[in-house]
Amino acid sequence: MKEKIKKILKIIFLVAIVLTIAAYWLDPYNYYFGEYSEYSVICTKGSNVAVINIHGDIATYLIEPSYPEESHFGFSSSVSSEKIVAYIDEIERNENIKAVILKIDSYGGFPVASEEIMNAVKRTTKPTVAVIREGAASGAYLIASAADKIYASEMSDVGSIGITMSYLDYSQQNRQEGIIYQQLSSGKFKDSGDPDKELTDEEKELFMRDIEILHEVFVRKVAENRGLTIEEVKKLADGSTMLGKAAKEKGLIDEIGDIYDAQDWLGKELNIRPEICVY
Repeated sequence: MKEKIKKILKIIFLVAIVLTIAAYWLDPYNYYFGEYSEYSVICTKGSNVAVINIHGDIATYLIEPSYPEESHFGFSSSVSSEKIVAYIDEIERNENIKAVILKIDSYGGFPVASEEIMNAVKRTTKPTVAVIREGAASGAYLIASAADKIYASEMSDVGSIGITMSYLDYSQQNRQEGIIYQQLSSGKFKDSGDPDKELTDEEKELFMRDIEILHEVFVRKVAENRGLTIEEVKKLADGSTMLGKAAKEKGLIDEIGDIYDAQDWLGKELNIRPEICVY
């Protein structure tokens, strides 16, 4: 009896393997497993264009919410440079993927995180296209500027080339409520920017020094990426955004269009029929 059961289980096991293999080869949506990494993504077999979503605030890393309700409808409103860079590096190793589309809907984030993604985009040897949806502002535009081609809607917000460290000062409200700020720090500027104390002239000068340095770096990188002069970018670097049509006239984007236009362009450039793989 035991031997009979063993034979039946063995047959079931073999049938399961055969069905799995058959489903893989017969299903038009079978999967291609790329080289494994922490951020590996499963793409349909035949995929040749990777789409990377850059949505929300840009940070170097993210802490996953402990509970689903901590994120908006279960979706993250932030993106990390460590994950996006890992995606781009993985795509670079994947011979099946011929190009990358960056689908951007972000109003920026931290400077280093934005720079890390920008550098990864510039480092890849595969054609890159940025598609700006609602907006690509500040650090998100820095990323877009590194792409080989940029598309945006006529109604997209583009640019916001500038730096901010603005914050709310609660010191006056604290005084009215009888709250006293007790300064206990070992360095003159250690608690600079604490919202519970007033900003001194020296502290403001210190922050503005760094803001100006970051601003110059931002302008220089956009100029290099877009093939514009420093002076041309400086005229646009007032921190404001502009709509797609004006952005095209000023050289911040290349074409008015969407992801389908980007796919058409890649198809013609690479002589392929774009098959999307979403990361």
